[in-house]
Amino acid sequence: MTTTDAPTREDLVGRAAELVPLLRRHAPWAEEHRRLHEEVVEALTAADMFKLRRPRQYGGLEVDTRTLVDVATELGRGDGSAAWVTSVTWIPGWMACMFPDHVQDEVFAGPDTRVCGTLSPSAMAFPAEGGVVVNGKWQFISGAHHADWQVIIAIHVPAEGEPYPVIGLVPMADLLIVDDWNTFGLKGTGSVGTVAKDLFVPQDRILPLPVVLAGQSASKVNAESPIYRSPLLPVASASSVGAIVGLGRAAQDAFLHRLPGRKISYTGYDSQREAPVTHLQVADAVLRLDEAEFHAHRLTALVDGKGAGGGEWTLTERVQARADMGAVVQRAKEAVDILAGASGGSSIYTDLPIQRVMRDIHAVHLHALMHPNTNAELYGRVLCGLEPNTLYI
Repeated sequence: MTTTDAPTREDLVGRAAELVPLLRRHAPWAEEHRRLHEEVVEALTAADMFKLRRPRQYGGLEVDTRTLVDVATELGRGDGSAAWVTSVTWIPGWMACMFPDHVQDEVFAGPDTRVCGTLSPSAMAFPAEGGVVVNGKWQFISGAHHADWQVIIAIHVPAEGEPYPVIGLVPMADLLIVDDWNTFGLKGTGSVGTVAKDLFVPQDRILPLPVVLAGQSASKVNAESPIYRSPLLPVASASSVGAIVGLGRAAQDAFLHRLPGRKISYTGYDSQREAPVTHLQVADAVLRLDEAEFHAHRLTALVDGKGAGGGEWTLTERVQARADMGAVVQRAKEAVDILAGASGGSSIYTDLPIQRVMRDIHAVHLHALMHPNTNAELYGRVLCGLEPNTLYI
């Protein structure tokens, strides 16, 4: 889908909203087959959902993170797995834009390139003539089934000096996909493992990870674009939270859809809608979702504002970005738990979407970089005057 003029945020959010019925229809299939349905991937592609972080010189849209959140929120209302895969694609897609321009020419040669990736350095890289040789396995590679390239992270062991983490770009054709995605939540994401065996990666497709974490681009073309001059973790945080808000709104939609005509069994209430406890539960859940949305939008305001202004990020701002991401996850999970707990015994049947939403949000809550306690501890540590105990800020 292309237009003469760049689509507005409202245009893109509208496109995402139009996909909700399709995503809901295919969500059970995605769960059963542990990957997105091809019709869903095609629809997301046609709606330009994978182009939101692609550079303009390659036909991309270069939207701000506020747009990412609002788009992913709509997608999450349809299917958490589809929203998650789309959101996760935006992050390694952004990381690819840190590489030299001639590398990007290769990566974005196709009109609909999709990039998957990871932030975990679970492989080793050793020097070779003209590059490095990589061996290792990466897990949780969301969208690998539908990707053209993968961002990999490895520990580089130089001939002299200390080992250090590096980021690389490799074609999916050079990797082995391991079908190990058997989970209780986010089942439709197809977040399989990938393996590199004696894989040669040219030096120009390798960058030191700390450079990318700091948002220092090797691209001359992208250097002046506001969306490519922020640190990686705030960008990744802002790119991912919309899907979480969307999961919460999906639970709200599902609960209110079933509410008319539902009884509260073994009570005198012929309509759950009449019970004061229901009013309290719905208000509590929706207020928590409103709080999640606040933190998501505060995060995007920070990232977009710093990108537009070009100022240096303070340490407090960087850890606040992670704290806001954790707060989104915590508030959304609390809201979903309230609504799922109020949905009655019949809600455990797999043809009702709220049980899938509950499992998906619990899976998100366990994500190492999104876990509320981890992010709150980091934020509090820095607020107390201590140095961060992680590179991932």
